Amino acid sequence: MKNQTALTTFILLGLTDDTSLKFLLFAFLFLSYMLSISGNLTIITLTLIDSHLKTPMYLFLQNFSFLEISFTTACVPRFLYSILSGDKSITYNACASQLLFTDLFAVTEFFLLASMSYDRYVAICKPLHYTTIMNSRVCKNCIFFCWVVALIIILPPISLGLGLEFCDSNIIDHFLCDASPILKISCSDTWLIEQMVIVCAVLTFIITLMCVVLSYIYIIRTILRFPSAQQRKKAFSTCSSHMIVVSITYGGCIFIYVKPSAKDEVAINKGISLLITSISPMLNPFIYTLRNKQVKQAFHDLIKKIAFLSKM
Repeated sequence: MKNQTALTTFILLGLTDDTSLKFLLFAFLFLSYMLSISGNLTIITLTLIDSHLKTPMYLFLQNFSFLEISFTTACVPRFLYSILSGDKSITYNACASQLLFTDLFAVTEFFLLASMSYDRYVAICKPLHYTTIMNSRVCKNCIFFCWVVALIIILPPISLGLGLEFCDSNIIDHFLCDASPILKISCSDTWLIEQMVIVCAVLTFIITLMCVVLSYIYIIRTILRFPSAQQRKKAFSTCSSHMIVVSITYGGCIFIYVKPSAKDEVAINKGISLLITSISPMLNPFIYTLRNKQVKQAFHDLIKKIAFLSKM
């Protein structure tokens, strides 16, 4: 994002200028952020210390929780500071860094969700070969692959974006540094970057969604063949948490990329972005915890240990 006129800062308009709404927004975001951090840190802690949570599914969940913490931390604290201080400015370097990291964490999350779907497919459709197919090395390679592919996808458009020029305006109509509002205020020719952003977003969305859908088609077909209702219920329960998280993640993106009218587009996109950056990371730990007996048992065991140590 080169600047012909020595532009060193951008102005993030945020969501509202109403004082009472700002107070409510700050309280909501602060609470959701703290719940998100504490919930995801709890899952990471449990998967690290509990011997029953050492399976591939929980290794993926551990990394997913790390991504959720990273993603919401890249977005929310800066916005909370802006609401509290009234300072809407953000430096050029900070804006570029925020764009890079939010895109990296978001794209990695999509590929990780696809990997988690494949893990559930192997667990249910090929249970006898699960430990062989999804061994520790394979899981770590899958996670590494998710990060590398995400980096390869986002680097070309972001690298081109560093050459953008800003002549007339430095006001970004958003609460964070996002590609779309930044491209709108640039005085450079942004056609190539816009096409690259669209291609990268669509490819990421379609490829990962196809992996998820195909995995669950085979999973559902396999489950429906189980002889007893109890077996079917148990099998569905192992996938239900992941299916809910996938629905929330992909549903939010569909709302963003199915374009509304030009008048409502910015407001709707900012609203959906707020939900994705604050609500989803907060809900995911509760979804996985409340619907998973092993995680709940590990959490109860951890509380008992803490209570026992506190009495010593």
